[in-house]
Amino acid sequence: MKEKINSIREEINSYSGADSESVESFRVKYISKKSLINDLFEDFKKLSVEEKKEFGKPLNELKTLAKEKLISLSIGTSKEGSDDNELDYSLPAEDDSIGSLHPLRIVRNNIIKIFRDIGFSIEDGPEIEEDWYNFTALNFPENHPAREMQDTFFISKDPDIVLRTHTSNVQIRLMEKQKPPMRVIIPGRVYRNETVSAKSHCFFHQVEGLYIDKNVSFKDLKDTLYYFAKEMFGSDTKVRFRPSYFPFTEPSAEMDISWKNGWLEILGSGLVDPNVLKNCEIDPKEYSGFAFGMGIERIAMLKYGIDDLRLFSENDKRFLRQFRGVH
Repeated sequence: MKEKINSIREEINSYSGADSESVESFRVKYISKKSLINDLFEDFKKLSVEEKKEFGKPLNELKTLAKEKLISLSIGTSKEGSDDNELDYSLPAEDDSIGSLHPLRIVRNNIIKIFRDIGFSIEDGPEIEEDWYNFTALNFPENHPAREMQDTFFISKDPDIVLRTHTSNVQIRLMEKQKPPMRVIIPGRVYRNETVSAKSHCFFHQVEGLYIDKNVSFKDLKDTLYYFAKEMFGSDTKVRFRPSYFPFTEPSAEMDISWKNGWLEILGSGLVDPNVLKNCEIDPKEYSGFAFGMGIERIAMLKYGIDDLRLFSENDKRFLRQFRGVH
């Protein structure tokens, strides 16, 4: 028994197989019911108690060695087979689906296209901003609530550096370095010190627009926004303007669109306040203009029936997969 075990062990250790036929031959010879090892177990049954104690452990180790050798030979054969383009059809199929644009990116792109088609260019600017560009130049009074820490994220105080609360800071920068006429939209991320909930968030995305030229009137503003509403929401969309207040526009108005059985506010707008033009060294007697701003999340929630603002920033694949193929 001892000599047979040692002999078979040597055969197993020295065995090498380069193809699937060799692996199968190994299995039949050493592991199958008609194998050499199985014959040894049959002989083992006839041994005395003392002999079983002596050869039981070596025989089990031999069986384990044979199984491990078979696994090793199988792995080697699989690697070689892959070079011959042999496929394992039992493996699950690869996911060949492509990703999708984020719904906010889809809406952002649509807004940009609508305004680009009527001559607006696209501008961008810093998200960390000085007080002058975020508040003072935009005609915010010293005691305005937006200047307080409960509404704004401050990077530092004296001088005040903040995370911008709107993209209007880019309007000021453009008017400082560019002479009219100018017609731009400014998409970007903005920040507010608000509690995160289904209806509010500490950051969101805006698109603001600015048009400065000679003899710009409120009618020009209304015509532009009428066009936007019908392009974005459909030709049957009705629009109304309601008086409002913003520090940087005068007069100011909020625009509502007809939605289901009522009205929904989608943006704020107005004629650029003469003080804002003066702060940028533009003569308000020669030039006038209008400005407007809208939340991209707000538009996306309306278009796609989304009722929780947090979904846009949670990166939940179940949510994002719904927008495959949407442009």
